[in-house]
Amino acid sequence: MLIAPSILAADFLHLAKDVETINAYGDWIHLDIMDGSLVPNISFGFSVVDAVAKIAQKPMDVHLMIVHPEKYVERFAKTGASYISFHYEATLDETDTVIDLIHNFNVKAGLAINPDCPVEKIFPYLGKLDYVLVMSVFAGFGGQKFIPETFDRVRAVRKELERIGHNSLIQVDGGVTVQNAAEVAAAGVDVAVAGSAVFKAEDPCAAVAALRGCNPLP
Repeated sequence: MLIAPSILAADFLHLAKDVETINAYGDWIHLDIMDGSLVPNISFGFSVVDAVAKIAQKPMDVHLMIVHPEKYVERFAKTGASYISFHYEATLDETDTVIDLIHNFNVKAGLAINPDCPVEKIFPYLGKLDYVLVMSVFAGFGGQKFIPETFDRVRAVRKELERIGHNSLIQVDGGVTVQNAAEVAAAGVDVAVAGSAVFKAEDPCAAVAALRGCNPLP
């Protein structure tokens, strides 16, 4: 399982240090973009992403928790993002259009879905997606507890991907810890986003290793 530490939980007074930690030990750099409209909180914007991009050695994974994501796809693509995901709840009938737009900029496209939205809603798009982000908490806040029903939702997506013969990655975001990482991986998750579990740990490097190896820290 790949680990994508989220800089939402990083120390913004020493952001370069935390990005270098991901460069050395993580797999993707996860960037949560919140607009205060689709979700209650506001996180950060282009200036922070541009700064991260200057020292990023691992792929940048931009998670757009914003309304009208189509307005900003090009700008985030030009920062050097390798992956861009957006929320089904933000686009609904325009989902195909946004997926195509992301692909037009040679970026991998992901579709995110909140815990209260049936995963079957995104099944029509699976054949076009590079990854699916099954939120394991409600988008908009860090530090939430993992919602156990996520396991069944991930299994449902995996089953449908196998049925259609498509190899999209499955990502989860929220509440992933060294205690539940093994179960997360066993459910069929390819990429786990982890914020607090990494950057609030006494040893972030050891935390990433434990998450990837699914071994609880002593």
